[in-house]
Amino acid sequence: MKIALVSPYDFAYPGGVTTHVTRLADQFTARGHEVNILAPCSVEPDPSQGYDVVPCGRPVPVPIGGTVARVSLSLWKRPQIKALIREGSYDVVHIHEPFAPFPPNLGARTSSALTIGTFHAFRERGLLYQMSKYMLRANPRQLDGRIAVSNSALKYVNRFHPGDYEIIPNGIEFDRFANPVSPIEEFDDGRINLLFVGRMEKRKGLRYLLSAYADLKWDYPELRLIVVGPGEPDDESQRVMGERNLTDVVFTGRVSNEALPAYYQAADIFCSPATGGESFGMVLLEAMAAGVPTVATDISGYREVVTHGMDGLLSTPSDPIAFASAIRTLIEDPNLRTQMGAAGQIKAHGYRWSEVATRVLGFYKQTAARLELSGIV
Repeated sequence: MKIALVSPYDFAYPGGVTTHVTRLADQFTARGHEVNILAPCSVEPDPSQGYDVVPCGRPVPVPIGGTVARVSLSLWKRPQIKALIREGSYDVVHIHEPFAPFPPNLGARTSSALTIGTFHAFRERGLLYQMSKYMLRANPRQLDGRIAVSNSALKYVNRFHPGDYEIIPNGIEFDRFANPVSPIEEFDDGRINLLFVGRMEKRKGLRYLLSAYADLKWDYPELRLIVVGPGEPDDESQRVMGERNLTDVVFTGRVSNEALPAYYQAADIFCSPATGGESFGMVLLEAMAAGVPTVATDISGYREVVTHGMDGLLSTPSDPIAFASAIRTLIEDPNLRTQMGAAGQIKAHGYRWSEVATRVLGFYKQTAARLELSGIV
């Protein structure tokens, strides 16, 4: 098959949707399919990959729901992008976030190919999908099949565009995180390492983790917090560090995909204090794959990944005292950390990208058969 994977987000910038699209492309290419990725690009794509990346406009940062999305608003590119999709002779056009700005909105019914949409987003408020009805003039009926990455994403999109959705989750590169790597020497000194991985955005809740860490340091002076991710801490996080005199937090900045497993494996406890807006806990699964127990907030997307008391602990959102208490439980009980780490690794194994790609390809065929297009797919 010839497959177009269409994404609204800057292909050069790390993020959940970009990772999802990239890993599907890797899996599809390995199985003999021809894949093109159509996405905005802030830098020239790497030509050494097994698939082609077709730049579709220059991304600009746009604040959406507590995060900053790097999307293209290049309206003058509309005819060019539509022509790329129409003339690509694709068997499948798979659009990620069909209601996002260009190019995904252009993919629906631009060609005669089987057209699939995957919905990733989850917000407590529904302004994005409400506006999509009018501003983007998109309609899920233009899609032959619809996928949601989680129950949270399904409930969100179904509020505004009810219909039939298949739930196929995000995946992880299980072996890359599970296979032992050389330890990071500076963190391999017997101290208990807490790890945060994520962008420095307000909704990721770093300020609450910093407050919890400051409280815990009184009882565990050898505790260490490692913060991995691009950007600068938000103003609230800076304020907490100043008021609590936190001078020993290790900020690594952006870490390469190749180096990331070593940070997970250096951790004793993985912490994700997000306040909301998460449709799926990919970083939680990466930590689980590395055998690390997790402490996360009890929000919709995380609840689908972590089973409280089995493979991690869930804590009240935006409550640093409750978050510190959950971390303390794991600090005090090394056996519980080991048990939860092992249980999480078993769970994470079921989210391998090979499994996810098989389900997506199966959905293509199932949808094509339903539409009596089985000669195409």
